[in-house]
Amino acid sequence: MVEVSVIVPFYNESESIDGFFSAIMPILKRLGLSFEILCINDGSKDDTLERLIGKKKRFPQLKIINFSRNFGKDAAITAGIDFADGNCAIPIDSDLQDPPDLIADMVAKWREGFDMVLARRSDRSEDSCLKRITACMFYKTYNMLSDTELPENVGDFRLLDRKVMDALKTFPERKRFMKGLFAFAGFKTTSIEYKRPERNMGTSKWSYWKLWSYAVDGITSFSIFPLKISIYLGIFVTFLAFARGLWIFFRTVLYGVDIPGYASTTVALLLLGGVQLMSLGVIGEYIGGIYNESKKRPIYIVRDVI
Repeated sequence: MVEVSVIVPFYNESESIDGFFSAIMPILKRLGLSFEILCINDGSKDDTLERLIGKKKRFPQLKIINFSRNFGKDAAITAGIDFADGNCAIPIDSDLQDPPDLIADMVAKWREGFDMVLARRSDRSEDSCLKRITACMFYKTYNMLSDTELPENVGDFRLLDRKVMDALKTFPERKRFMKGLFAFAGFKTTSIEYKRPERNMGTSKWSYWKLWSYAVDGITSFSIFPLKISIYLGIFVTFLAFARGLWIFFRTVLYGVDIPGYASTTVALLLLGGVQLMSLGVIGEYIGGIYNESKKRPIYIVRDVI
């Protein structure tokens, strides 16, 4: 019987492996509970897999799930939940920006009866100003548009009870926005605040473009409000066009025919074209999601389990 399962996605994290295991193994051993570490090799192109196999020879608690290619972090966390044998699971990054010291506090809260224990960042000063602003805008926008409230400044680092993991396994969608799925699951939840340290190992795999795409996926996965915005925007533009038509009609009756203005015509055409293209883009985003879900391809493919 395993009490605690630690889920660690790895993608080209060769240089951080030694430091990660040196930091987390003493902490897990001090818990006094049986544990396992699920290392998901998410299609790494460096020697991450070979180094993990070397660690397994030293630490028998390791279970290596080797993907056939890179499927993304959310797919790796999903695989960890699927393969976890513990009564609780803790997803954590290998770069040590998620402090392993918090695991003991999470387990203590879990023993008090909480089903989910969140690690909330109380200070994001290690992030750039642009990243802090965009993160704040994302959380505000998401919670304004979605019926499922997303806790602010909370990442994937958290503790999940077996009940939560079993519930997550029933979610069939292929486009996984795990933060939203965690929030949607509900259950009795508490949080622990911490200051996230600066990254001292490895490099971030998230560019601003990937973060933007991830944010769009998250919003469209849990809200249809962008589609409603297209409707409201269309109604507003139609009202403006109708009002403009009435104004031109009465001006013509009172003052006669006037030479149409090139500038106003161009602005009107560009405005209408922009609204139409934006609306088509929003509709296309949802249709693309429907298309991907209809194919029912697996979330991930496991090459082997070591």
